[in-house]
Amino acid sequence: MHGIIFSELRKYAETRHGKDTWNTLLRNAGLANQTYLPVQEYPDSEIVAIVGAASSITGLSVSAVLEDFGEFIAPALIKMFGHLLWAEWKTIDVIENTEGTVHSVVRVKNPGALPPKLKTRRNGPDEVVVLYTSPRQMCALAVGIGKGLAKHFNEKIAVNQTSCMHKDAPQCEIVFRQLR
Repeated sequence: MHGIIFSELRKYAETRHGKDTWNTLLRNAGLANQTYLPVQEYPDSEIVAIVGAASSITGLSVSAVLEDFGEFIAPALIKMFGHLLWAEWKTIDVIENTEGTVHSVVRVKNPGALPPKLKTRRNGPDEVVVLYTSPRQMCALAVGIGKGLAKHFNEKIAVNQTSCMHKDAPQCEIVFRQLR
């Protein structure tokens, strides 16, 4: 997992739950004194352990933590990658084009980075279906990022996950629909 995700997870933990939360999470995850640099890659097992520790501390499911974190990091992702987006794009457009814009650039600039594979199908001007595939199985993070994008664009969306790898599906299918 790319170090920027760890940096943003730290900001999330400290913003949502207080300054000392990060160190508590690291300790509970068995990663005390670990530092994460935004420009390095780290084992996926470490993000899984930290999110698991957050789940234990908050009483939220791992999926709920990931979704909330995804919503939290959307503004940072827009700041980092907004230059790749077309000015007229809104939530559904950004979701539809993430693989061809943001993920393709991430893979070129950071060869070790492995963002999820996204395939999309546009079902009309207000709906996009995302087929999410990743060994990390962090589809809840994608759901949260979609919700965070909607907040960024001052839009309302409905999200329906029609299949999930956590329920033995070969991929996750997430439907994002803009509400009017």
